[in-house]
Amino acid sequence: MRRQIRPSRDDRDVKAGRAPNGKLYESVWDFPRPPAIEPVEWRIRVRHADVTIVDAPRCLRVLETSQPPAYYVDSEFVDQTLFTATDRHTSCEWKGVADYVDVHAGSAVVQQSAWTYRNPTDRFAPLAGCWAFYAQRFDECWVDNEEVTSNEGQFYGGWITANVTGPFKGAPGTLHW
Repeated sequence: MRRQIRPSRDDRDVKAGRAPNGKLYESVWDFPRPPAIEPVEWRIRVRHADVTIVDAPRCLRVLETSQPPAYYVDSEFVDQTLFTATDRHTSCEWKGVADYVDVHAGSAVVQQSAWTYRNPTDRFAPLAGCWAFYAQRFDECWVDNEEVTSNEGQFYGGWITANVTGPFKGAPGTLHW
């Protein structure tokens, strides 16, 4: 299971320009509310127990104020044979009802670690058939050639890369910002 690392940087640490990963700096406080969907041509990978679960050449990012981006990968790039449905469902005021799965990788079962919106709201229709993953529950999650840092806490599934700055919603005491 990934170790959660609390990033030390926040908006006060950032200067204009590019981060070490070559991408422009982005503050989660500049992300919109309601959230926006952004298609990106970045390679997304998820691995656990030496099993590749996702290897995608592109994805959709959901950008929402105060949260690191959540990455949604089209099902054609996801090994869904590793999934078992669960009884867990959550509701997002913007996206609709999310359904969760356990992911089986080798002898490991990563519980309630991926989710999808089977029937998203009209505004988020592009997410239908896409999967998102909690980085904090897998051994490796990558955006291009950068291993991500997971969002603190267990509710939000954002992925933190070198160019994304906070502070981030998700840590204890921040859920009601």
